[in-house]
Amino acid sequence: MPNPNTQPAEDNSRFPFLMLKEIYDQPEAIEETVRRHLDIAGNICLDRVPLSHQGIRELKRVNIVASGASRHAGMCGRVMIEDLAGIPVGVDHASEYSYRKPITNGSELTVVITQSGETGDTIAAQRTAHEAGLCTLAISNVAESTIVREANGALLTYAGKELAIPATKSFTTQLTALYLFALQLASTRQTLKEDRVKSSVVYLRNVAHELRAGLDAMSEQALAVAKHFHNDQSFLILGRAVHQPIALEAALKLKEVCYIHAEGYATGELRHGPTALVDESTPVIVIATRDLRDTASMLRYEKTVGLVEELRPRSTRMIIVANEGDEWAETFPQDAVLSVPRAPELLLPLLEIIPLQLLSYHIAILNGLDVDHPRNLVKSVRQD
Repeated sequence: MPNPNTQPAEDNSRFPFLMLKEIYDQPEAIEETVRRHLDIAGNICLDRVPLSHQGIRELKRVNIVASGASRHAGMCGRVMIEDLAGIPVGVDHASEYSYRKPITNGSELTVVITQSGETGDTIAAQRTAHEAGLCTLAISNVAESTIVREANGALLTYAGKELAIPATKSFTTQLTALYLFALQLASTRQTLKEDRVKSSVVYLRNVAHELRAGLDAMSEQALAVAKHFHNDQSFLILGRAVHQPIALEAALKLKEVCYIHAEGYATGELRHGPTALVDESTPVIVIATRDLRDTASMLRYEKTVGLVEELRPRSTRMIIVANEGDEWAETFPQDAVLSVPRAPELLLPLLEIIPLQLLSYHIAILNGLDVDHPRNLVKSVRQD
């Protein structure tokens, strides 16, 4: 039964909680973030450029520093930048960054990511980077925030106000901004031709359209799955490559919104210890999407399918995140599959996270929890 002390954030039968409304805000937030970073000719532009064209061409490394969901977005950004622009990328916890001395060769850029722009650990990390002589780029949803004011450059997200504590639309707009940044780096360094850059922006916009059209169906699927799994107290979530951070983000949502223990893993790492946890009682969420035009994506998909088939004799309690029309996914019960549209490999995370956000939302609601105000959490974390 619902908790009588749980009060909806707004009196609206369609969106009884702000978290659900903000999940549904995501197509518009993604579109607006893209629109704000294209000039009249359709070229990608930052809000404030941290480096000259020559400086971008000479970049030897990018360091991404963030906490929580923003760090998971940064981990996706690492794959995007390395794949598209050919620049090595490291990702650090903001809370740890200031406790070590950054080593720099002078041709580096530090990217700091925070929705509010006031996260204490991330501000401290940016100041540490400046003390080491590093150039910084801030990705934030608040133009007048401390992190943006103090950065050398800025790339804003346009999610609008995110009032629920769990990050939803701020996360997907950070993914959007990072993808645009990776494309701009690739354009400047000429690792992608201009027609490929512009077609990639078109694909990104198409993701927003696909999301808008599919949100109701995703929510219905997530609710059907939640009804079977809302009493479970521990989940394993698996994803490969750019999808591994989505596994981590999905686990974070289950922890903070549902108060459920969940762990995200690189799919191939399951055999290196965690497989000992898998039995008939263990729910395992597997991200098994694919880009049919990408050979590496198809190889990862095939390896994921092989691993799942190894697990099936031990556990029937699996949830599969797969592309619409995937015949292998259709061999699982209908109420154990979360479907997403097809998309290029690096844009699939934008689609995958939505049904996983909705799954956490529905599990929490079925358990009578206030998803907008999870216990012990605040929207902007000050430095420890």
